[in-house]
Amino acid sequence: MKNLERLWWRTIEFGFRLLYNEMAWTYDLVAWTVSLGQWHNWQRAALPYLNVEADAYVLELAHGTGNLQLDLYAAGYQRVALDLSPAMGRIAQRKLQRHHLQAPLVRGLGQHLPFADHTFDAIVSTFPTPFIIEPETLREAHRVLKPRKRLVIVPMGVLTGGGVLKNTLEAAYQVTGQRGPWPVEIAQRFTDAGFNIEVFSHPCPYSIATVLVATRNS
Repeated sequence: MKNLERLWWRTIEFGFRLLYNEMAWTYDLVAWTVSLGQWHNWQRAALPYLNVEADAYVLELAHGTGNLQLDLYAAGYQRVALDLSPAMGRIAQRKLQRHHLQAPLVRGLGQHLPFADHTFDAIVSTFPTPFIIEPETLREAHRVLKPRKRLVIVPMGVLTGGGVLKNTLEAAYQVTGQRGPWPVEIAQRFTDAGFNIEVFSHPCPYSIATVLVATRNS
């Protein structure tokens, strides 16, 4: 049984790796389907919590296909975006070019950010993989943020409408590990990295997005 369980989770990990890399061109369609069209609304839920003025310098970690970059531009922010996947970088670049926009898209690891200390007014990450709560990532986020600024994460959204289809999708989230609890020491991880943490439930159409706000202590 344990061997079958390990095989299952390895298969799930392989599927996500494909989605973020070789199959990245399907990501927007998959995200739209599994959220009944609410994925981008869940991403946008992060914006009110950034708590910065227009023209602020905002870093997006794990930018994916670049949808939130369009929203950050519309809000008037100066943007930098980082992602490990070259496939996601290419898709995001093409999307920005179609809107006649440019943004520095950097390929790299959240655990080793190639930016100077106290560079950013805010950091945002929507639906990131577990790298986002690794101690190395949190220490790096703390380092590149300005004092008392925020790291805002949207880890999940939950549909509140949709009937049988919603229940089917929720079951799929469960069996693919996307509804499991955060590690029990997550609050301590943020505290150890120098953050105060708050969690909000943000209402969206037919759904609720979870928004985690980590404020740099000093």
